[in-house]
Amino acid sequence: MGDSQRPPPPEPLSARSRLSYSVGHFLNDLCASMWFTYLLVYFHSILGYSTSHAGALLLVGQVADGICTPLVGYEADQAGGCGRYGRRKSWHLAGTICVLLSFPFIFNPCLGCSENTPQFAALIYFIPFIVIFQFGWAATQISHLSLIPELVDSDHGKVELTAFRYAFTVMANITVYAAAWLLLHFQVGHRGQPEQSHHLGRHDIPVFRNLSLIVVGIGAITSLLFHLGTKEKSAPVSRLPDPEERTPLLPPDRKSPPRPLLRWKHWLLEPSFYQRFIATIPLVMYISGFLSSFLMKTVNKKIGRNLTYFVGLLIILAFASWVALAERIGVEIYGAAVLLGTGSATILVTSLSMTADLIGSNTHSGAFVYGAMSFTDKVANGVGVMIIQNLHPCPTEHCCGNCVPFYRWVMVAVTGGMAVVATLGLACIMIWPIRVRFHDVSVSGLAGTRSRELGNSEGGENPGVVN
Repeated sequence: MGDSQRPPPPEPLSARSRLSYSVGHFLNDLCASMWFTYLLVYFHSILGYSTSHAGALLLVGQVADGICTPLVGYEADQAGGCGRYGRRKSWHLAGTICVLLSFPFIFNPCLGCSENTPQFAALIYFIPFIVIFQFGWAATQISHLSLIPELVDSDHGKVELTAFRYAFTVMANITVYAAAWLLLHFQVGHRGQPEQSHHLGRHDIPVFRNLSLIVVGIGAITSLLFHLGTKEKSAPVSRLPDPEERTPLLPPDRKSPPRPLLRWKHWLLEPSFYQRFIATIPLVMYISGFLSSFLMKTVNKKIGRNLTYFVGLLIILAFASWVALAERIGVEIYGAAVLLGTGSATILVTSLSMTADLIGSNTHSGAFVYGAMSFTDKVANGVGVMIIQNLHPCPTEHCCGNCVPFYRWVMVAVTGGMAVVATLGLACIMIWPIRVRFHDVSVSGLAGTRSRELGNSEGGENPGVVN
C-alpha cells in the first residue's frame, strides 16, 4: 500500500480526552481492589464461612472472569455498536451496568438466609452475582483496552496513555483503602467498646456494605465522565492495550487502643502494631507504583522494553530475597513494600507495550488477544488463592502461631517463583522476538503464488520462484 493510501494518523489527544479515557477503568479498579483485598476477609471473618468456602467463591469469580475475557474479546471484535454508539463503548456501557447492578450484592449478606442456613446454600446464592460481576468486569476491561489504538498512534503515546491508566488504578486502590479505614474507624467509635475492635465480625457487615456502595457510586460518576468525554472513531487503527489487572492485597484494619508509657521499641513487640501494617503497606506499595509509572515512558525509550522488563524482575527478586532472608521484619517492611510496588508497576506497564508489539497492525482481532491472555492470568490467580486457602495452617477464623511463617513463605514463593518463570520467558523473547509468524508465512506464500501467476501469464515459469 502506498503512502497516499494509508489512513492519516489520529490527531494528538487533548488533556481532556486523556483524562476522560484514563478514568474509564476506574470503576473496575475500585471493584478489583475491594474484590482481591476484602472478599476472603468478608466471607471468612465477617460472615463466618470456612476458608475453603471463601476461597471457592474467589475461584468461581476468577474462572468466570477467565472464561468471559476471551469470549468478550472475540465478540467485541465481531459485533457492531449499539446504533450509532461505537462498538467498544457499547461493550463498556453494558459491562458497567452489569458491575453496578451486581457488585453491591456480593458484599451484602444473603437475602432470606439466617444463621442456620447451610453454607453451601448461601454460596449458591452468591454465585450468580459473582458471575454477572465478572462478565461485566471483563467486558469493561477489554473494551477499554481496545480503545487505546483508536486514540493514539505512536508507541510512546500508547505507553503514556497506559501509564495514565495505571496511575488511576493506583488512585482507585488508595481510595478503597482510605474509605475502608474511615468506615472501620467510625464503626469502632460508634460501638464504644474498644475490645471489640481487635477482631472483625458480623457487627462489621455495615462497613463493607457501605464500602461497596461508595465504590459503585464513585465508579458510576467516573464511567459517566468517560462516556461523555471519550470519542470512539468509526474505524479502529493500531493496537496496544493490555490486561490490568489486578489489585489484590490484604485489608486495612482498625486502630489499636492507646496504651500509656509505650516507647518506640515496645511498639516493635506489639502484635497490633503489625496489624496497622495491613492498612499502610498497600498504600506504600501503590504510591511507589504510582510514582514509578511516570518514569516508564522515558525508561522504555532509553533502554528498551526487554531491559526495562528485566529491571522490574530484578526488583521483584530483590523483594523476595529480602523477605526470605530477614528473620524478623520491623519498620523495614516499608522498604520491601516499595520494591514490590515499583517492580510490579514496571512489569505491568512494560508488558502492555509488549502486548502491543505482538498485535501490531492486526487490530481487528486485538480484543481477542487481550481476552485470551487475561484468561491465563485470571484462572491462575484463582487457582493460586484456592491452593493457599486450603494450605492455610489455622482452621479457625483467627490467626494462629503458624500464620506468620506461612504467609512469609507464600510471598517468597509466589513473587520469587513467578519472577524466575518470567525471566525464562524473557530469555525466550530475546531469542525469538515477538512477532506474528503466521502472518509472515501467509505474506510469503501469497507473494509466491502471485509470482507464479505472473510467470504463467507471460507464457513461461518464473525463475525466481522455488517450488
